Amino acid sequence: MSDSIPMTREGYSKLRAELDRLETEEMPEILERLATARAEGDLKENAEYHGARESQGLLQARINDLKSKLSRATILDPALMPQDEVRFGATVQVQRKGSKSPETFTLVGAGEEDYDSGKILVTSPLAQGFLGAKKGDSVTVQLPNRTTEFAILDVKYE
Repeated sequence: MSDSIPMTREGYSKLRAELDRLETEEMPEILERLATARAEGDLKENAEYHGARESQGLLQARINDLKSKLSRATILDPALMPQDEVRFGATVQVQRKGSKSPETFTLVGAGEEDYDSGKILVTSPLAQGFLGAKKGDSVTVQLPNRTTEFAILDVKYE
């Protein structure tokens, strides 16, 4: 798991803020719930205790995931990328073979993904298939359940 994770300064800051909030606000609340539940006595049949332990485990897993991502982060500036081909930070307009309407995706780093607005992780299979392509190229992308061909209609950096 030593692969670096590309992200912008903004994405890094967003993940860092989430980590800080989880560690300084949410974890103390859960630890307080655990202490209160422990004080009630018999832990075998104490639903509040077991619920708090489960919440603590899930929260700790998220904290560990964020720490891992942040420790492997490589801060990239999209403005320094080659502007004529698809790279990290590019907004690429594509058209699937057989489709009548184009789709637009922006290749972003961890913490910035928002699939509803077309912001996809640069490490995703779809984004990996676009990397290096130029306007006018046709690319074949291997997705988890099928292979799809796309025409690259436009590449922009904002």
